[in-house]
Amino acid sequence: MTFSELETPPLDTARRLAESGDLDGAAAILGELAADPDGPDRAQAAVGLAVVLDERGDVEGARAAARIALATAHPEYAAQGACHLAQGFEREGRAEQARAAWQAVLGVGTPAYVPLAHLALARLAVRAEQPAEAERELRAAMAAGDDRLGAHAAQELAELLMELGEPAEAAGVLVDALEFAPAEEVPGLRVRLGIAHLELACAEFAETVEGGADPRTSALAIELLARTLPLRGRAEDADQVWSYGLEHEDETLAAEVRLRFHRDA
Repeated sequence: MTFSELETPPLDTARRLAESGDLDGAAAILGELAADPDGPDRAQAAVGLAVVLDERGDVEGARAAARIALATAHPEYAAQGACHLAQGFEREGRAEQARAAWQAVLGVGTPAYVPLAHLALARLAVRAEQPAEAERELRAAMAAGDDRLGAHAAQELAELLMELGEPAEAAGVLVDALEFAPAEEVPGLRVRLGIAHLELACAEFAETVEGGADPRTSALAIELLARTLPLRGRAEDADQVWSYGLEHEDETLAAEVRLRFHRDA
């Protein structure tokens, strides 16, 4: 072994061993570093050990290493350790453990990982059918200071709000996000804003019909609603709207709808 090799930092040696496929050798070095409570590289080594042990298929050993990293409270590697735990629990469908681990990420408070944790907690809330909790987490992700992830959170929040029948609120969220979103995120936001406007239009058309407008206005609203709904994947609803107009007891209204229904035939 040359003098330069002797001077190589153990973390670098472990990384090279892992990259070359010698996981056992890397794990031995990282394990020794992670076991030293006073070692300056303990947190980083523990994260590296968690990754290496995962690749070896030692899930529990990897989790123990990730917990060591978390316990160090290191602003970078403790957050990485908590993320490692959370992602593993999510993959296994262990929602409560994953939620606790993502909360631990928030507890560390490292800015780069905070929006990721909020997005993950929102994802878990959606799966648990807890829309109010999901909305809170997505709004927190938007406010966490990462413009790219904030724009992503805004898109997810808008989708959730539209599912909850709140297209106007969804549109407001998207307009707000356009103020800070990076250029590459703007097209996606604009598309979803257009979808929110379609939902708003459908609501206005439906309210016009239900409000008892004059036959000509009602027929126009029925046509617009029936032609817009398929754009939102609601072809069956569109058929029902057409049927409502075509079979309406007001013959003047029904005649107007028939003209509109057949004009593209």
